[in-house]
Amino acid sequence: MKVNGKTRTRPPAGCSSPVGHVARVLVSPSGQSLLEVALLTPMLLALLLGSIEMGRYAYISILVGNAARAGAAYGAQNLVLSVDQPGIQAAADNDFQNNGQSTGSLSVSSTTSCGCDSNGTITGAACRTSANSAAGTCGSGHWVVMVSVTASGTFNALFNYPGIPRPLTVSNTATLRVAQT
Repeated sequence: MKVNGKTRTRPPAGCSSPVGHVARVLVSPSGQSLLEVALLTPMLLALLLGSIEMGRYAYISILVGNAARAGAAYGAQNLVLSVDQPGIQAAADNDFQNNGQSTGSLSVSSTTSCGCDSNGTITGAACRTSANSAAGTCGSGHWVVMVSVTASGTFNALFNYPGIPRPLTVSNTATLRVAQT
C-alpha cells in the first residue's frame, strides 16, 4: 500500500503495532469511562465524607437533646427535685455517658419558671412568695411550675473545613411541667 509516495506494509493478521493499540485505547469507550471515573472519584469521596460528618453531627445533636430531656424528666418529678441542680446534672450526664460519650464535653444548666395556665396559655409569674405574694395561686386557671434544662455538647469534625468552626457547639433545651402533688 502506498501513502504519500511511501510504501507501507500492514502488520500480519492478529498483530498490531503498540502505537496503534495505545491510540485505540485512548479513543475507545472503555478509555473514556476510565477517565471519567478518575475525574469523579475525588468528588464522590468528598460527598461520602460529608455524609459521614453530617451523620456524626446529627448523632451528637440527638444525644445532647436526650441528655437535656433526661435532666428535665428528673426535675419534673416533684417540686423539690425541680431545683436540685446536681441531680439534674447527674441525670443528664448518665444519659449522655450511657451512649458512649465523655461527660467532660457536656455542660448542663437548668431553670425553673412558674405561671398560671389558662386554657393552654401560660402567664409567667415569679415562683417565690418573696417576689410574688400570689405565688402558687391563680385567679383563673391553675398554677404550673416548669423546669427547663439546657444541655450543650461539642462536636469535633474529622477534618478542618473552611468556614466551619472547630469544635462546633451543639445545644438543646427540654422543658417539662413539674408534677405537683
